[in-house]
Amino acid sequence: MFKVTHYLKDYKKESIIAPLFKMLEASFELLVPLVMSAIIETGIKNQDTGYIIKMGGVLVLLAIVGLACSITAQYFAAKAAVGFGKAVRKDLFAHINSLSYTEIDKAGTSTLITRMTNDINQMQSGVNMFLRLFLRSPFIVFGAMIMAFYVDAKSAFVFVVAIPLLSVVVFGILLFSIPLYQKVQNALDHVLLMTRENLAGARVIRAFNQQESEKKDYHEGSEALYHIQNFVGKISAIMNPVTYVIVNIAIIAILWIGGLRVDNGELVQGEVIALVNFMSQILVELVKLANLIILLTKAVACSKRVGEVFDMKASVVEPDCDCGLQDGNSEYKVEFKNVSFVYEGSTEESLSDISFTAKPGQTIGIIGGTGCGKSTLVNLIPRFYDVTKGEILVVGINVKDYKFDALRGRIGIVPQKAVLFNGTIGENLRWGKADATKEEMEYAIHIAQADDVIASKKNGLDEMILQGGKNLSGGQRQRLTIARALVMQPDILILDDSASALDFATDANLRKAIKEETKGMTVFIVSQRASTIKQADQIIVLDDGEMVGIGTHKELMDSCEVYKEIVESQEDMKGGDCNGK
Repeated sequence: MFKVTHYLKDYKKESIIAPLFKMLEASFELLVPLVMSAIIETGIKNQDTGYIIKMGGVLVLLAIVGLACSITAQYFAAKAAVGFGKAVRKDLFAHINSLSYTEIDKAGTSTLITRMTNDINQMQSGVNMFLRLFLRSPFIVFGAMIMAFYVDAKSAFVFVVAIPLLSVVVFGILLFSIPLYQKVQNALDHVLLMTRENLAGARVIRAFNQQESEKKDYHEGSEALYHIQNFVGKISAIMNPVTYVIVNIAIIAILWIGGLRVDNGELVQGEVIALVNFMSQILVELVKLANLIILLTKAVACSKRVGEVFDMKASVVEPDCDCGLQDGNSEYKVEFKNVSFVYEGSTEESLSDISFTAKPGQTIGIIGGTGCGKSTLVNLIPRFYDVTKGEILVVGINVKDYKFDALRGRIGIVPQKAVLFNGTIGENLRWGKADATKEEMEYAIHIAQADDVIASKKNGLDEMILQGGKNLSGGQRQRLTIARALVMQPDILILDDSASALDFATDANLRKAIKEETKGMTVFIVSQRASTIKQADQIIVLDDGEMVGIGTHKELMDSCEVYKEIVESQEDMKGGDCNGK
């Protein structure tokens, strides 16, 4: 399994005590057939009631001591397994958070969720059962065989034949089924992806009346998962009946050979019963071992999948130095120098040779058609992705030379999708600044035009927000996410089409308030609305990843055909005049 020893290093004591107590329990269990043999040969044969009661007490004592050992072993095994699961889950979560957008996009959210939950749970169960049975079952198997030789060497040769044959069956099925469990997990990933998309997009599915189509696709995915699980289950199910057949044939052989030897006076009846009991113990333990192997097979498959996530290396690497803590000598807040960018797996550039500068206090508007690279451009500033060519400077320093905290601590970001978390409004706003005062939050709320949102809530800043902000409207969520970014009083504010749910008046008031109340802050506004960026100090026009125009609204109306077309098309749609003429 993936790095088991590493994650069990804090549970060395538990990892040793659990199997040791299981072996102790197994030792007592191996004595039971001998006690039974003595009861038959001495107590029952001689009709010695006192001896039977005495040896019966020994059996009870063995059972009690065995139970105490078993409970102790299971307690420590469970403690080690739970601690193991906690440690893996913690490290995996931290590793996922260290990845850049590139790796997260590549892996997929549903796959990461599956590996964080189901896969680690399977690994945890595997560790638990491994600590409890990996020594006990082989110990019982070989211990029973040795005890059988102690009772009668000739009859015990049946064990010599049966045990290797059983091992071939068990490990043969193991080797065949391990790759299949990997396919099961991949099919499960696909079903979980469809589940997540259907639940998240339930309104869209109903709006386009695609319920039946989605049901059909989901049924096909579930059927594929069912068939692969069923196939693997059948292979695993072969193990128990085959082992039972082999063991039962071995018991028949013992009874046949033992019966002949009893008739010849070479063996007593109690010893035959002891041999049968030893073989029965082997059967029980092999069934347990078979189930353990099935569980471990799943755990190994899951550990490989978890290992694949750990093996992902962040393409955006944080530097070791703190050189980003001191501003460089530059009159510009942000500089793009011949920046190009290509998404991983793509052959075409999403941005091509972009160059511009932004001074402190300036507002930079970014506009263009869908998929032209607007969001990609602003995502390069906080270094969510690394540029393919060129460089980006923030106050004269390349963004690659900043520590993440230093860089992102001076950039307030409002993404396209307004994401709020379960908790109070105040707790969500403090994501921008952990020690923000009530006055600072109220000031940010005022600039974000969200005063009415707070006023409409009975508990004000202490009002609870449901997961994803489901108890708020789209416009309310957007304004609160803008307030969250403003609370941190950033040097650079990025609004990535984050006012799309606001009416024109609120949008205009928001831009006016940001301009007047945040002196010195450089603001990047990505928008589809020409009216939203019309008053910007500079407007960058993108078309298919290329910067086809930069300047003020008036300059672009005269010099940029793409910008002019966007403005005129929106004027026609709303029947207004973006030029204000």
